[in-house]
Amino acid sequence: MFEDLRDLYQEVIFDHNRNPRNFRVMDNADREVEGFNPLCGDRLTLYLKLDGDIITDASFQGSGCAISTASVSLMTEIVQGKTELEAEELFNQFHEMTTGKDEEINLEAIGKLAVLAGVREYPARVKCATLAWHTLDAALKNQEASISTE
Repeated sequence: MFEDLRDLYQEVIFDHNRNPRNFRVMDNADREVEGFNPLCGDRLTLYLKLDGDIITDASFQGSGCAISTASVSLMTEIVQGKTELEAEELFNQFHEMTTGKDEEINLEAIGKLAVLAGVREYPARVKCATLAWHTLDAALKNQEASISTE
């Protein structure tokens, strides 16, 4: 399974790095949280717009390595239309996929995020992939403090 994902992983990473989705400052965001990965120098600001508990819009600004940029680009696409609870569950699944010991990944549950499963083989890159997700977790908890992977 992982060999097939490796090729797709590279293709998706390159695509989302070259053409990041939702790369913009959001006016009147309901939530805004900054994230920083000192190890790689990745830095982002995540913006969320909510209607009740539904994430109606998600965007980001910042700069980072290809994995970090692709991860936040994919994340902003996937969380739109989700409830805060659904987004929190996606965070948990993504975190387990990238850092957990369990080799079994529920591809249906994680969807196209499965392409980032390969980072678990490169411990130094895990923080690049999870920065956006930890920043999302803080935004969902309405924390305004900056997030660091260290």
